[in-house]
Amino acid sequence: MIIKSLELANFRNYDFLDIHFSNGTNILYGDNAQGKTNILEAIYLSSTTKSHKGTKDKDIISFDQEESHIRTILEKDGIENKIDMHLRKSKSKGIAINGQKIKKAAELLGLLNVVFFSPEDLGIVKNGPSERRRFVDMELCQLDSFYLYNLNHYNKIVNQRNKLLKDMYFNPELRDTLNIWDSQLVSFGSKIIERRKIFVEQLNEIIFEIHKKLSGNKEELIIVYEPDTLIEDYEHSLIASQERDIKLKQTTVGPHRDDFSFMAGNIDIRKFGSQGQQRTAALSLKLSEIELVKKLTKDNPVLLLDDVLSELDSNRQNYLLNTIGDIQTIITCTGLDEFVNNRFEINKVFKVENGNVVE
Repeated sequence: MIIKSLELANFRNYDFLDIHFSNGTNILYGDNAQGKTNILEAIYLSSTTKSHKGTKDKDIISFDQEESHIRTILEKDGIENKIDMHLRKSKSKGIAINGQKIKKAAELLGLLNVVFFSPEDLGIVKNGPSERRRFVDMELCQLDSFYLYNLNHYNKIVNQRNKLLKDMYFNPELRDTLNIWDSQLVSFGSKIIERRKIFVEQLNEIIFEIHKKLSGNKEELIIVYEPDTLIEDYEHSLIASQERDIKLKQTTVGPHRDDFSFMAGNIDIRKFGSQGQQRTAALSLKLSEIELVKKLTKDNPVLLLDDVLSELDSNRQNYLLNTIGDIQTIITCTGLDEFVNNRFEINKVFKVENGNVVE
């Protein structure tokens, strides 16, 4: 899988952009706040329909415009596909594949698989559980349309249940309807728990060897899934938490409270590891993500590296760059020294300055 070109109109700080990528390694360099990351964000949107930052569509469209367009041309096995995305401030986005409008975002998933790696990802291990859940959700939503379906429904039900819990403060009789939402939560939530369990098992098959090499054979890493509730206990836990939920006016049980730990032997790196251990574990996680996408899709993902090399020491930089191999990679950076010093093969270089891109 490769991205041949990207065209933007009224997207962030780009009035118009038409950029053609190499099949190999593409470098976007320039000072901060010039628009490098915006290009990666547009690619990620084309893959997942969402911003990697969680930004709403209306905030992506250029300030004085009502609409924005993204056009991405892909090629796989010699066959071209075109993704057109139409962002609107006052309506939901429109998406077309090869000129045909699609009704559901799930129809787009799998057409373009990307792995996005930014400096923020180096904090996945040490930061709060919401970031670890977000990592798992972002990857699974690309790989599994059923997971996306179940997650979307689950999140809607949690929001509706939370609204009910707040309304019950003024109207206690509404409590009779709580069990209806609880049964739906168990139905969708159980499927999420089961898929996350399988995902962690798949990652562990890959991350063990990668982390061993990255740590110089000093550590053996295992990811442990920590579900907030087991599937067999889910219904009972929800019923038992009803009084607490009513008091707090929020749902306190379910996969929206799951976590994942990173164990090196008996040490939980998340809690007791050094910063170096945590960053190495995070890098191992992202490299495992690349390999897992390859394994499950039988294709290479497109790798997006957003100014991440400057955050890694030379050993970790080299390991990452050597891992890329034949994957199409788009890298943002502020300077070219790190690539020249590593004698790293570069296929195309683009200078980005104030919303203008020059090859």
